[in-house]
Amino acid sequence: MRITKIEPLVLGTPWRDLTYLRVHTDDGIVGVGETRMLGHTEALLGYLNEAARNHVIGADPFNTEALVWRMKRGDYGRAGEVVMSGIACVEMACWDIVGKALGQPVWRLLGGNVRDGIKAYANGWYTVERTAEQFHEAARAVVDRGYRALKFDPFGPGRWELEPAEARRSVELVSAVRDAVGPDVEILVEMHGRFTPAEATRIAKELEPFDPSWIEEPVPPENQEALAKVSRNTTLPVATGERIHDRTEFRELFAHQSADIIQPDIGHFGGIMETRKLAATAETHYVLLAPHNVGGPVLTAANLHLAAVTENFKIQEHFNDFADSHVKQAAPGVPEVADGYFALPTGPGLGVELDVDFVREYPARGARFDLYAEDWQFRGTKGESAS
Repeated sequence: MRITKIEPLVLGTPWRDLTYLRVHTDDGIVGVGETRMLGHTEALLGYLNEAARNHVIGADPFNTEALVWRMKRGDYGRAGEVVMSGIACVEMACWDIVGKALGQPVWRLLGGNVRDGIKAYANGWYTVERTAEQFHEAARAVVDRGYRALKFDPFGPGRWELEPAEARRSVELVSAVRDAVGPDVEILVEMHGRFTPAEATRIAKELEPFDPSWIEEPVPPENQEALAKVSRNTTLPVATGERIHDRTEFRELFAHQSADIIQPDIGHFGGIMETRKLAATAETHYVLLAPHNVGGPVLTAANLHLAAVTENFKIQEHFNDFADSHVKQAAPGVPEVADGYFALPTGPGLGVELDVDFVREYPARGARFDLYAEDWQFRGTKGESAS
């Protein structure tokens, strides 16, 4: 079997572009991969065009390890977010092809499941004004939908440090969410790399009474020593990793014991197997895995297959029940969240099929997402009805 063509398609929303890649083979099997880009979609499409002729066309989709190595190392230049995202799309699609060819879900081909359900947390649910009342109401809707965990960034456009009134307001939002969901629902507090180590530590202390299961990316991701400083000075678990795109770059994080939970994004990390290799290394350091996922249904499906086989998996992020819920129609087949858990996918390959006509109904719209802008939490929906 050989790859004969790759076919990228982009589904647009106001704040994210979902790039799907159909990988065609000479025996008619078509696999699909996906990534979500913020501001770099055109760069990704350009890379895929070059990678197709240099590495992908003519490759055997069963020889994924060799293909990933060529794409990552064969161009000599260091692979960053764009290249690793392109690799992820191709690698994911290859697993889909192999599973379809063998009539098996990918998780069976990765060694079989170590769990029967995959705990999920909701994100994208707080497209409301930053008031305690509105956050309280929105959080209740998440629990009513069946989730037992939810994540949110209460800090508005904050950067480096917060003014006293803004700090109080942010803590009040966390308090309102905890009050809304009760003591048995996990709350996860996102910091989006906003703060200095001192400010992150101070805020973490204020959040302790609300028992968040983690604080996420408390400082910018480039400086592991700064992150370690936060970890040493808070009792709360620390999560990070969505903006790290290579397994090697986690070495320093593990050495410094900077984080308790790592959050690689399969769609930016070279795909399923690269992420699984990282998870195995994390397990030797007693670090849990909670993959970052702002993707649509194909990327979500890939995450479920990885979660099924990963011993140190903690929880799976999911946006699509609250933000741009229509995107689920792009590739039907992902199990719905029920009582806080995804069921394991059962179909061959990734278990989803891309609806090309649907994707083409939603072309790219010049998505823009600025975490330092006022009202960013509306994700493009303020002033218009959400899709």
